[in-house]
Amino acid sequence: MYIPPHFAEADPAEVARLIDAYPLASMVAQTAEGLVANHLPVLSEGDRIIGHVARANRLHELVADGQEVLLIFRGQDGYVSPNWYPSKAETHKVVPTWNYQVVHMLGRIRWDDSDKFKRRAVALLTRKMEGAAGWKMGDAPRDYLDGMLAAIVGFEVQVEQVLAKTKLSQNRADADFDAVKERFEDQGRGALSDRMARMPRGGAE
Repeated sequence: MYIPPHFAEADPAEVARLIDAYPLASMVAQTAEGLVANHLPVLSEGDRIIGHVARANRLHELVADGQEVLLIFRGQDGYVSPNWYPSKAETHKVVPTWNYQVVHMLGRIRWDDSDKFKRRAVALLTRKMEGAAGWKMGDAPRDYLDGMLAAIVGFEVQVEQVLAKTKLSQNRADADFDAVKERFEDQGRGALSDRMARMPRGGAE
């Protein structure tokens, strides 16, 4: 991933927040049949990512234990019009761009088809998404749940490298930066405007 220094996201807490807030990862892997990509809800546990795929999904057959995979977590994004910049009226030296946050994680995958692993993975994902008062695995009939667990294959990815990018107009002058932040807020892109409010400001193009 291309990351100019001024767009590098170096805050581990922000990386963790993005993974927690946007857990539907795109998993990309090279296989004998070419590149494949799947979109999978996952959970972070330290330097591991855990999740599962449908048994009918051939990913667990095409990608061997120990093979490198890429996980992509994408946060909110938004188009930035040159008309938003106050500096446009002064110089007209502005062009459109796109603001976004993204995290890439490279690591080695290990498949785990054991009932213990799969129950734990599904339980953790369910607890995260449902909360304390939501649906629980115990709410489903035991035989039905057993059948559903048999229809999935669990995995964990041991993370070896993390690349994160926050491109939110931080290379623009204060007036332009503030204008973009306000536009995102007006559009309901709260995650982008909130992150901008917490960022260092100023700088030249």
